[in-house]
This record gives sequence, structure tokens and C-alpha cells, in this order.
Amino acid sequence: MKTFLQATLVLGIAASPASAAELTVITAGDQNMVDYINEYLGPLFEQQNPGNTVRVVGTGPGDAGSQKIVERFEAQKQAGAQTWDVDVAIAHEKFIGPMIKGEYLEAYRDRISTGKLVTRANADMALGAPVKGYVMPMFNSQTAIAYNPALVPNPPKSYAEIAEWAKANPKQFGYNGIKGGASGVSFVMGWIYAFGDGDASKLMNGPFEEAETKKWDAAFASLKDFTTNATLTPGNAGTLDLLSRGEIAMGPV
Repeated sequence: MKTFLQATLVLGIAASPASAAELTVITAGDQNMVDYINEYLGPLFEQQNPGNTVRVVGTGPGDAGSQKIVERFEAQKQAGAQTWDVDVAIAHEKFIGPMIKGEYLEAYRDRISTGKLVTRANADMALGAPVKGYVMPMFNSQTAIAYNPALVPNPPKSYAEIAEWAKANPKQFGYNGIKGGASGVSFVMGWIYAFGDGDASKLMNGPFEEAETKKWDAAFASLKDFTTNATLTPGNAGTLDLLSRGEIAMGPV
């Protein structure tokens, strides 16, 4: 199986945050990200910092959720806001470079005790953009192909085998496209790694080169054909729901 995209979510501190008495966290990602903060991280922070409360705002899954965070910061900067309404932003890796360039984030990592624990390379250079000091990686999402063993006794072991299986089993493979969450984005990027003519390491690490995009045409054409045999699911959780109900037999999660 070819390498899947690692969609990294990173924490950034807004350049002019509001009062920390009520910490506002804005997060891209599916509903599970909002639940994770509401049910675990938020209560943990409040317990460790009495008198402070955490409020979380979700902006939606996939790149669109991170883009909304960028647009929010752009609007506040253009309006000349002295105090922004966000303290912590959780966004996908590729959006952090533009946030730093726009001066929407504050360099904070070297001022906190846990900053020295960061060791990942993408905490310093994210997809070709220097981000050192401005972010702390939250986690790297790993995508796998889940399947129902009662319906798929011999699961595919490569993208080519997945394509053959989906053709032989119409609508039994489900994924959530590129707008419904990281698992769909990951599957599509893995498809490009498998069937495109470009350099996978350049796709993952940057910098972006327009010439590279011409090498993806054949992969996108084959993905379009593949999708006619697949089921498009409503988000990361939606793929799991359809799997659990037996409406599909396989999909990226």
C-alpha cells in the first residue's frame, strides 16, 4: 500500500488573543475535534488552571475548516481589531505558513516549558514554510482502510487492488471526498502517490511547484472513473456509520 497523507493538526496562538479568563479555541476538523476539546482537553485545562474556562468553536472538516480560520483572522486584521476573539487556533499544517506570513499568529513555543519537548521536523518547517516557534504539532492523523471481514474475506493490499475490487463490487467502497474530512483527503492523496507521475516526497514536504500539478492528470482521471463505482460518504464519521450499518463494506478511516 502506498503512503497515505499525514494530515497534521497544529496549535497556534493568535497574535492578539482575548482575555485568558475565557480561553477561546477555534478548531478545524470534524465533530470529533470539537468533542475532544469539550470533553477532555478543555476540562483538563480548567482543572490545571482554576478560574479559567475553555470555549471551543468548530469551523468544519478538511481544508475548508482551516480556510475559514484564515479568513476569520484576515477579516479581523483588516478591521484593525486590537483584541482578537481567538486565543488558540488548531488548523491543518498547510495553512500555518500563510497565517505566519499574515502575522496572525504569535511566536510562543520558546516561552512555555513544554516547548522543548517538541521534536517533529514539521514543527520547524511545515510543507516548505518556516514555522519554528509559532506552532506545536497536536497529532499526525494516520489513515487506514477499514473493511467488514464478513463481506471482504480477502481485502485488497494495494490501490490497484482496491480499484479492481470496487469495480467488481459497485458502491461497496465508500470515502468522503476531499471536503468531508482528513480521511478522504488522505485517500485521494494516496491515490495520487500511487498513480501519479510526480514526486511523493515533494507533495508531502513542499515547496509547491506548478509544474508538478501536470503530473497528476492521469491519477485524477482514474480517480474519477473509480468514483463512479464508489459511494461518497458524509464525513469521517459518516464512513464509519455506513460501515457499521453494512451499507458499505470498505473505506478509509
